[in-house]
Amino acid sequence: MTSAYDPVLVDTFLKHHWTYHPVDATFMGDLEHDGRLPPVSAETLDEELVANAALKAQIEATAEPEGLGERLDRRLMLSELAIQAATARLRPRFHNPAWFSGEAAFSIISLLLPQSAPVREDALLKRLNGVESFLAEGLQRLAGAEVPRSWVARAIRECRAVATFLRTDIRLHDTFSEAWISPAETAALAFETFAAGLDGLVDADPACGEAYIAQLMATVHGLSLTPREAVAQAEKAFDDLGLELESMARSIDPEKSWQEIIASLSGIHPDNPEGVIASYGGWDRLARDESTGLVSAAEEYGLDYRWMAPCFRNVAKSLYFLFYRSPPGLNARDGSVYWVTPPGDDADAFLQANSTAMVKTIHSVHHGGVGHHTQNARARQSTSRLARIAGTDCSLGLAFLGSGTLIEGWACYVEDLLMEVPGFYTPAEILLLKQFERRNAASVLVDIKLHLGEWSLEEAMAFYRDKAGFAPARVEGEVVRNSMLPGSRLMYWLGVEGIKSLRRRWKGDTLSFHDTLLSFGHMPLAWIGEEMQRAGQLHG
Repeated sequence: MTSAYDPVLVDTFLKHHWTYHPVDATFMGDLEHDGRLPPVSAETLDEELVANAALKAQIEATAEPEGLGERLDRRLMLSELAIQAATARLRPRFHNPAWFSGEAAFSIISLLLPQSAPVREDALLKRLNGVESFLAEGLQRLAGAEVPRSWVARAIRECRAVATFLRTDIRLHDTFSEAWISPAETAALAFETFAAGLDGLVDADPACGEAYIAQLMATVHGLSLTPREAVAQAEKAFDDLGLELESMARSIDPEKSWQEIIASLSGIHPDNPEGVIASYGGWDRLARDESTGLVSAAEEYGLDYRWMAPCFRNVAKSLYFLFYRSPPGLNARDGSVYWVTPPGDDADAFLQANSTAMVKTIHSVHHGGVGHHTQNARARQSTSRLARIAGTDCSLGLAFLGSGTLIEGWACYVEDLLMEVPGFYTPAEILLLKQFERRNAASVLVDIKLHLGEWSLEEAMAFYRDKAGFAPARVEGEVVRNSMLPGSRLMYWLGVEGIKSLRRRWKGDTLSFHDTLLSFGHMPLAWIGEEMQRAGQLHG
């Protein structure tokens, strides 16, 4: 018998999720779970599956709500519960040592970030003291498991970095207390013990299989494409974009290849480090000003570009430590911090890495004012409660992966949107953006072919390095993330293509399209399209 939908189900769902993912709660801005680490006992997954099934059945027994926000909430809960159950059975997080190292690391670091200020010391001490038992139980869960060697390597690297952080750089934190020293040392030893205990795990193929990637695409992202159809589209786009890059390069400089033209952009940069950090804010400001009429940039919510705090500068190199992290939607306060990595010993390398082209496209547009920053500010006004926090950056990625086609789709799409502002980009910078588009198409191929078992990790790395133009230093890390998080890279290119398709069908003007798109919050783009169609806002 069908019952009326009750909005309280969102609270029930979040309580369920936070029971098993308390570090997610910290990143989302819920304070009640700050002292906890995830449960990892031998019974945990079975208990989670029972609770998951009961909650899913309870939600399924309700009628689809009339209201937009509640309708999206209900749909997202069912989607997440379905994929979480499948993941617990087929790809349990307890078989990934990097999940343990990441959760343990960010259980601590999440409480030390500016977004968590002031530091909640009681919670910090509880987590520092809890790391030892958490990681010890982690080794028990991993005993006898077959684990991709690259996942083990990542976990070991993270453990070593965090152990060093806990013994040294944590003392540089603005609010460091002597009370942290002893529990931090105990936690550091626990990280080292965990890393040592990973030796001897049997290597395994990271492929999740066609059925799982298909379920991810359909259930989580709402895509009607099959994995093989997505591959076919991305292969064609990758080839076509390669030809387009060659044609564009000839129109810029017939004597140079597109690779040479793009490489030359690294030589265009501010004269000194202070000029670099000023350029972040300067290009952000110009992008917001020049995009008037295209999108309503968030001016009511601050974005503070600042040098990365000294305590995080070393540990950030080995963790999923983002320079821009989505603010805690449940406790967003009045602004976000955007870390700028300070220069090291090689000043020229620092300036080249922060070329005008890279600062403009990646930092000030993609992540900055008109990109993720505006997107996150608008999400907090969504009528869907879950859409306000679904795209939260957590220890290993987005809290709810389905939000990614809109989140990453928008940030990549808005890079190209600024091409509609005359003179904002130079011709060479537009060429760079075309390379970005081609790399995103390449990521679809790796994301899917790796998990279909058609490419090995080594073949995927060779493709990224030799054909897709990824920087060699990035290749291994990219492929390892692909292997651990199926469906997390295809959402960039497919998200952009989806936004372009919706814009072509939109009945109103450009500004109303973009503002309406962002008003839905963190939701699968395909669902947003369905809601636009339902509201009569699209042609066809």
